[in-house]
Amino acid sequence: MSGAARPPSAMRRLTAEVRPTLILACAIQGVGAVAGIVPFVAVVELAGLLLGDGPADQAIRWAWIAGGALAVRLFCLIASGALSHRADADLQLSIRRQIAAHLSRVPLSWFSRRNAGALKKTLLDDVAALHDVVGHAYTATVSAIVLPVAALAYLAWRDLVLVPASLFPVVVGMALYAMQFRGYGEKMQAYETALAQIGAAAVEYVQGIAVVKTFSGTGRAFSRFTRRAEAFLEMFWNWISGLLSYAAAADIVLSPLTAVLIASGLGLSMAEAGWITTVDALALIVLAPALTAPFLALSFAQHGVMQARKAADRIVEVLDAPVLTRPDAPRVPTGNRIVFESVHAAYDDDRKVLSEIDLALEPGTTTALIGPSGSGKSTLAKLLPRFMDPVAGQITLGGVPLPEIAPETLYARVGYVFQDVRLLRASVRDNIALGAREADLDTVMGAARTACIHDRITALPRGYDTVIGEDVTLSGGEAQRVTIARALLADPPVLVLDEALAFADADTSQALRNALAAWSGRRTLLIVAHDLATVRHADQICALDEGRIVERGSHDALIRQGGLYARLWRAGERAA
Repeated sequence: MSGAARPPSAMRRLTAEVRPTLILACAIQGVGAVAGIVPFVAVVELAGLLLGDGPADQAIRWAWIAGGALAVRLFCLIASGALSHRADADLQLSIRRQIAAHLSRVPLSWFSRRNAGALKKTLLDDVAALHDVVGHAYTATVSAIVLPVAALAYLAWRDLVLVPASLFPVVVGMALYAMQFRGYGEKMQAYETALAQIGAAAVEYVQGIAVVKTFSGTGRAFSRFTRRAEAFLEMFWNWISGLLSYAAAADIVLSPLTAVLIASGLGLSMAEAGWITTVDALALIVLAPALTAPFLALSFAQHGVMQARKAADRIVEVLDAPVLTRPDAPRVPTGNRIVFESVHAAYDDDRKVLSEIDLALEPGTTTALIGPSGSGKSTLAKLLPRFMDPVAGQITLGGVPLPEIAPETLYARVGYVFQDVRLLRASVRDNIALGAREADLDTVMGAARTACIHDRITALPRGYDTVIGEDVTLSGGEAQRVTIARALLADPPVLVLDEALAFADADTSQALRNALAAWSGRRTLLIVAHDLATVRHADQICALDEGRIVERGSHDALIRQGGLYARLWRAGERAA
């Protein structure tokens, strides 16, 4: 019974699209490798003619052959290198586009299990690491095979006894390298893990520097980073120091000078014993570097190749991350009524966040989600625009389950304002018009006025043309109002606000609430709030605790119940 076909290696899978170019580059490199042997052969044949007093025209012919071969060799090197590097550039661009497109469809729960440093390393460093293989290793491998084979073929043609003599330094050098790379896979895994930990520690330190400085923890936070770096250095040195002796011995044995010395000793000894001719000995000496130099070049590149293979594994792991499904035959919702039916949600198999969520959002109403930290408010809100899918139950929009709606249709109907604001490095106008690029300046300004950010924008150095992150850095509240203006300009029938007023002062918060109330009209609002005063007038308030809706109703009704909402309300009044 035949077994299942083995899946292609990560490197083979990633390079499939540039394989024709690489095959052509390798073929040209092979021709160049053969051409590279011809000048050495010409030297031997010329020596034979001179020692044997051969005809001058043959000597001239061999000289022309050597010159032509050098020209072919040069052309092949340039052409092969250009093709392999073009393939490398095309591949890196393609992979980065694939990763970006894939990550746009990956649920947010996947990101919660990975740190920013490791993901940045995959997207940038790991993709760049493929250069050693695509740009150099394939063509170098062809040379390492063709060059010695061509040299051995010529030596065998002259005298078979030359073959084992020529292979002696190669066998010794390869044995030393084999000893050097024992257990390399485990050591490389530890190296990559330590490197990712340093990157994560650096990102964590930089991102949290404001908090660290505020609480005088700079020294402690920086010491954590330096400890990671010192641990990496110690691990790396212990690994490398154990390899140095083997590496040095192998490099010496395979160096051209050593190869020539060994070949000289063996060739002259065999010539003196009468086993071979003097010209045969010269052939052995001249071609010795052609046998060892390719292996030496490959050994120098071996570390980069192994790193590239590990990088390819990590890239494929990201590309194989599960994505949210897309419908083959999308359906169009009828209306904008939203219903959660027995919804359960989890970030992984053993950490459930929501259980038995039954909730209806009627068109034109405002629903608020409140509750203690970790109760599942933001997770419930993220289900609506499909930033993640429930593990059980379903959510419908206009009678259609969300997975059956085309993403562009869903995002046109459901807008989202994040608590964690991210603005593009672009003009304020472009940031606001991100979801409505055809909007004119007057329309953009109208949305900014509604979001209470117009006056601040006009005070910027270049007004609406000011580039965020280049001309100015906005405060948290200002950036959040820009994102609110963006959502208002897109004008979705359903808008989710996840702590969207968290950074606003009391006056601005009240103005924004009034503006949103006037704007909403027939639109549906789902608001995640910590400050209960911002949602007091919501049509429906849902109190969550430990992933369940434990109360729902209006403000007055929930106060009369005296449950979780009433306790949180009283706690807020005392804090005020």
